[in-house]
Amino acid sequence: MPLRVGLSTTEPGIYFITILITLFGITTYNSLPKNQFPDIVIPTIYVSTIYPGTSPADMESLVTRPIEKQMKSLSGVKKITSNSIQDFSNVVIEFNTDIVPAEAKQKVKDAVDKAQPDLPQDLPAPPNVLEVDFSEIPIMNINLSGDFDLNKLKRFADDIKDEIEGLKEITRVDMVGALEREIQINVDIYKAQAANVTFRDIEGAVAQENITISGGLVNVGNMKRAIRVKGEFNTAEVLNNLVLKSSSGGLVYLKNIAEIKDTYEEKESYARYNGKNVITLNVIKRSGENLIAASDKIHALIEELKVSRLPHSLKIDITADMSENTRVTLTDLINSIIIGFLLVTVVLMFFMGVTNAFFVALSVPLSIFMAFMVMPSIGFELNMIVLFGLLFALGIIVDDAIVVIENTYRYFDHGKMSVIEAAKRAAGEIFVPVFAGTLTTLSPFIPLAFWSGITGKFMIYLPITLILTLIASLIVAFVINPYLRYRSCSPNLSYLMPYNAASTYALLGATCLFYLE
Repeated sequence: MPLRVGLSTTEPGIYFITILITLFGITTYNSLPKNQFPDIVIPTIYVSTIYPGTSPADMESLVTRPIEKQMKSLSGVKKITSNSIQDFSNVVIEFNTDIVPAEAKQKVKDAVDKAQPDLPQDLPAPPNVLEVDFSEIPIMNINLSGDFDLNKLKRFADDIKDEIEGLKEITRVDMVGALEREIQINVDIYKAQAANVTFRDIEGAVAQENITISGGLVNVGNMKRAIRVKGEFNTAEVLNNLVLKSSSGGLVYLKNIAEIKDTYEEKESYARYNGKNVITLNVIKRSGENLIAASDKIHALIEELKVSRLPHSLKIDITADMSENTRVTLTDLINSIIIGFLLVTVVLMFFMGVTNAFFVALSVPLSIFMAFMVMPSIGFELNMIVLFGLLFALGIIVDDAIVVIENTYRYFDHGKMSVIEAAKRAAGEIFVPVFAGTLTTLSPFIPLAFWSGITGKFMIYLPITLILTLIASLIVAFVINPYLRYRSCSPNLSYLMPYNAASTYALLGATCLFYLE
């Protein structure tokens, strides 16, 4: 005997699917990386070369042209530009967007290696190959100041830097304004000549003494222990008693021919905040990670370090926090989506009644939740382009549900048939036209998904979001909406949502108040 699926068997399934979509959609929304703009990777490589004492014309002929010659033979190159100035050459290679940046950088490095025989042999350093990466822009600056010397501030900054770099959302932390320790050996040239000691003798003696070496293994009872000879210098005073052997065979102390200074390197970076010297930590986020989550973790980490390890007199100020603008932008767009949803619902109530309007409007959050569920699998994040796509699709989502529910209501009200039969006949009758209408709506956006270039990489989020949302609205309109609508027609449920003009105006007033707030 064939099994006949009735109301009692389908009801739990539809409700379960609806609840499951809602829960998974909310969970996926919370876990999606949130950034203000998409992380755009531009495959552009810089080749910079330094050749001191060379005029711009010589830099062009000796360095720039040999490098350009090798770059022109690379595949996938879109444009090559160069600039030659006094002592410096810069070649910029822009690849097509379908080239992986890591592969582009390796191609350029190989081409530079091929150009080495044609370059001057007395270059102070080989050409430097750098990759352009917009994700390298710091997401915040952490400024450390207080009544401490720069050496002590640097120790505090090192502790904070190590903790922040331990977060999975962070690539690295760059330190600006700190002093690097330097041991200077200022040789008196006349004393060195009198002692027959050359600079090479001093360099060799320091290199040979300032090492830690392994002394092998020694049997101690039933075990073997490793021996290590520690020879690294801990203080500058140790260098004063370093013994040098002159070319004539005599011995001389380093302190007799040189002055040893424990000082700092010449500053190459400066950081100031409110006119005072500070040490600044520039935090670089890992590409594809959640900007807001990274900022929240860093703020919590700094507060924890203030309580547990850092002195209370140390002042820590966070500036240029990109998460603040991101948070405001995303919040404003999400509020706009919510307000738009309420306005769509109010408009539907004027033309369809409260009951039908409620079930039509229900397709909006369900369609958005279904789109959220797909986004992680295609590498999408939540940014302003995705939210603009959802806001743009807000009024289109309800089109399918309006047609399906209105046709269901027409069959039920005028066809004198059961609600189950009305829903089945109504959905089956208009499936082809509704499906065709959805495809015609999607058709203009499909080519945008294949938009090439940097603009295409940036704007691809808009058409894909619209396509996902409208396909989800089609599924909701034919699978969920008809069932929920004919269940509301049951005599014991219909009294819950009567059409009432007063209720419509009340909801309209509440929406306006919400918008004004």
